[in-house]
Amino acid sequence: MPSTPTAREVARAMYARDRAAQELGVELLEVAHGYARMAMRVRENMLNGHAICHGGYIFALADTAFAYACNADNRVTLALSCHVSFTAPAAAGDRLVAEAEEIAAGGRTGVYDVTVRREDGTLIAVFRGQAYRTRAKLIGEEEASPERR
Repeated sequence: MPSTPTAREVARAMYARDRAAQELGVELLEVAHGYARMAMRVRENMLNGHAICHGGYIFALADTAFAYACNADNRVTLALSCHVSFTAPAAAGDRLVAEAEEIAAGGRTGVYDVTVRREDGTLIAVFRGQAYRTRAKLIGEEEASPERR
């Protein structure tokens, strides 16, 4: 009987295909079933007209952590809905850390909360996502192409 891939193996395979996370410089710090912690350094080209980090980049970091937490059990899981509340600005040079955690799961859906903090602990954003789990695998025997998910 084949072994089940670990959350780390799944995350590595997912990151290898994750062009968006790579382009943003998102780092995978930790992953486990229903949990992920990721970081991103705010670059000058991520600043908006107020000279603070554009909310879309903060959302992208939170959404990425959400995705890795959702998919850690090797089931292709996609976002159904997401909501973000910004609590403080981030500046160029800030290293942001997003921590995603499964709050509830049942059947094929789950709810995940993500906090985004500056390294000094300042809360930057709170994100809540609802996820839908498919039958497809990210890696292994039943690995699905995008059109089969």
